[in-house]
Amino acid sequence: MATAAHRSTAQGKSAHQATAPARSTAPVALGLGLAVLATLVWSGSFVTSRALGDSVPPVQHAFWRWVVALAVVAPFGARRAWRQRALIRRHLGFVVLASLLGVTVYNTLVNQAGVTTPAANMGMIMAASPVLMALYERAGGVRLGARRIAGLAVACAGVLLLVGGDGAAFSAGDLWMIAAACCFGSYSALLRRRPAGLDGVAFLFTTFLFGTVLLLPAQAVSLAVQGGFHPAPGTVWPLLYVGVASSAVAFFAWNKAISLIGPTRAGVVYYLQPVCVALLSWALLAEPTGWAQAGCMALILGGVVLGAGARR
Repeated sequence: MATAAHRSTAQGKSAHQATAPARSTAPVALGLGLAVLATLVWSGSFVTSRALGDSVPPVQHAFWRWVVALAVVAPFGARRAWRQRALIRRHLGFVVLASLLGVTVYNTLVNQAGVTTPAANMGMIMAASPVLMALYERAGGVRLGARRIAGLAVACAGVLLLVGGDGAAFSAGDLWMIAAACCFGSYSALLRRRPAGLDGVAFLFTTFLFGTVLLLPAQAVSLAVQGGFHPAPGTVWPLLYVGVASSAVAFFAWNKAISLIGPTRAGVVYYLQPVCVALLSWALLAEPTGWAQAGCMALILGGVVLGAGARR
């Protein structure tokens, strides 16, 4: 009888060991998939920022983007945020800082850069943010692992070659993009400190709300100085895209990816962005690309595949 019990226990352990790897890899696969989704959607928003650079003032672009996003998320997040108002109040400093970095400042800087900078340049410069994410995580005591560091290095080399070899002249807008990359890297690292128990949709709604409110003074100044823009299909549809897809959908996907796989691994996936932006800007805005860019993009993709795998 004791032998039968021992056999049963051993069989139970074997079954558990067989299913454990599948269970452990599922969140990683989901996190990587969500990071890819957010990266692809955000790539379109860089093209949109460039396309609207001459017709919609940058602050107004950002403001109406977040108004649309807030309207989309409110039916799902407003009630949850109200239920968790005590928790949000206790961590108000964290929520306001996340709103300022990820909503108010980051996208306004991107839109400002889009006035003078080609979309492909914008995507390439934003590829600096994963390095900042990795530095923040390492400073927090997280061991990155040789494979992930190698993936970061390979992808970063591809980006540097892409920037240095395309002959593009850097403009003042590129400085705005560098500031935007620092903002996004800081926001992504900050997400790891999201208070335990704070619902993801409630957090998203709250940051969208606070970020939009923080934009109100700049919106008023922009209207007074620059005047409003003319609503037309060429301006309304892009704003709906960035409000619904690039804000509500992509931010939820990215925030969830960070919670599942961490900012460094998600940051490696984010290196796909310059590839996607370059292809979209070539297809939609007729910005030039060539074989040298294609080779650099292949290097970036190789680094993403290498660094997005398991830590070791």
